[in-house]
Amino acid sequence: MFSNSEVTLRAVSKDLRKTPSDVLVVGIAQGPDGPVLLENPLSARNAEAVSSTLAALGVTGAADQLHRLPGLPELGAHVLALAGVGKLAPGAAPTAEQLRRAAGSAVRQLAGNSTVVLALPAATAADFAAVAEGAALGAYSYTEHKSANGGGKENVRTAIVYSALAGTAEADAALARAAVLGASVNATRTLVNMPPSQLYPEAFAEAAKDLAKGLPVKVTVFDEKRLAKEGFGGILAVGQGSARPPRLVKLEYVPSRPSGARTVHLVGKGITFDSGGISIKPAANMDQMKSDMAGAATVLNAALAAARLGLPVKVTAWLCVAENMPSGSAQRPSDVITMRGGTTVEVLNTDAEGRLVMADGLVAACEENPDAVIDVATLTGAALVALGTRTAGVMGDDEVTRPLLDAAAAAGEPAWPMPLPEELRAGLDSATADIANVGERPGGMLTAAIFLKEFVGRRPDGSTVPWAHLDIAGPAFNTGSPYGHTPKQGTGSTVRTLVGYLESAARP
Repeated sequence: MFSNSEVTLRAVSKDLRKTPSDVLVVGIAQGPDGPVLLENPLSARNAEAVSSTLAALGVTGAADQLHRLPGLPELGAHVLALAGVGKLAPGAAPTAEQLRRAAGSAVRQLAGNSTVVLALPAATAADFAAVAEGAALGAYSYTEHKSANGGGKENVRTAIVYSALAGTAEADAALARAAVLGASVNATRTLVNMPPSQLYPEAFAEAAKDLAKGLPVKVTVFDEKRLAKEGFGGILAVGQGSARPPRLVKLEYVPSRPSGARTVHLVGKGITFDSGGISIKPAANMDQMKSDMAGAATVLNAALAAARLGLPVKVTAWLCVAENMPSGSAQRPSDVITMRGGTTVEVLNTDAEGRLVMADGLVAACEENPDAVIDVATLTGAALVALGTRTAGVMGDDEVTRPLLDAAAAAGEPAWPMPLPEELRAGLDSATADIANVGERPGGMLTAAIFLKEFVGRRPDGSTVPWAHLDIAGPAFNTGSPYGHTPKQGTGSTVRTLVGYLESAARP
């Protein structure tokens, strides 16, 4: 039931005439005195000819700029493409993130061509990996519902990195990792892009099982009867207004040598459509609420990536999946629900539903005493107000948030640490229950995280399980134009950050 966009990744280091392609891509930087042709496989004569015409062609080297020229027989390509990497200081080399974005942008814009050679600077292992990763991320489109004459172009099928490192063990490892990351991010994008009529809770659970086939991963699905039996009151309450009952999906990956491996639990918000419930949302932009399951899609594919990479870390993902709809059976403002673990919550706003399903997931995760628990959610509109559309908010315990922020920086995924002010907790006090699901409007992103913190459990020694919360309401869904390796709509943001965190957790 699930199809995904993937590209074949290869590398070459020798005569490009023996590697015929549709397009050869070289890099152009924005220098202080004009566009600069970066390191490339062109002959000295052709490189000079290209360099001398850049300004006349309107080539600036700006990020996302792509110019096509007739190909060169000496390089075996029908088209020569000039890809901008952005601004560079005199004598400086492009960063790994600039290369990642330039490669992704080029592959994305070159859809309709089958084979593309990326001759961007890739002399170091980090740069080589960035180019390969960008290519894997750029080769994506969601065309499931386009008719044959809808005008869509096929993605690039094969991306070849031109580098002296081709054939080395580190290059092979980088290509393999890039392929896994690309597949994982693109699967997340596709889940987010699917219409809610197709991706409802039961269907999401089936998609998770489908994606996990062939991997050393155990998948357990909690239906509504089991959820009721085991006290998952938050997930049940949010889903009770829908004709499609909720699900909790648990995925467990245990490495081949589990002894001594760290244990990380990931909890994801999976609201397959969020109408707001009785506290219904405005009609404008409600269509974007198909993306409210991005957190669950993110943790699902991060866990599966860990399995594909064989990381020596135990990973469990909890997908808290429900559809939030208004109906005669929907929960009402002022209802009191009992969560997993026994805490009671007064529901003041049914549109603050994500924290209810996540609270159940956090309790269940902490019951298993992991070394760390990370939750990921498109949780609050306040996150967009505070951080914009491309930056995730990171909150929680330093021992988890610090390596997460490091992983985000390495992945090129903007993230910013946010505080959890103690004084905001009082706004969640309820006269009726243990806690209310909303507080005062100022600091809404922070208050939502403080609510979640109430459900982070304790270890047998009495200490709190180390925890972090990622609010990805901004970067999970791109309502603007594509940029770099990021398409319109579902972005797959934060999958690579989580994989990087798990890789760091696996190191001794």
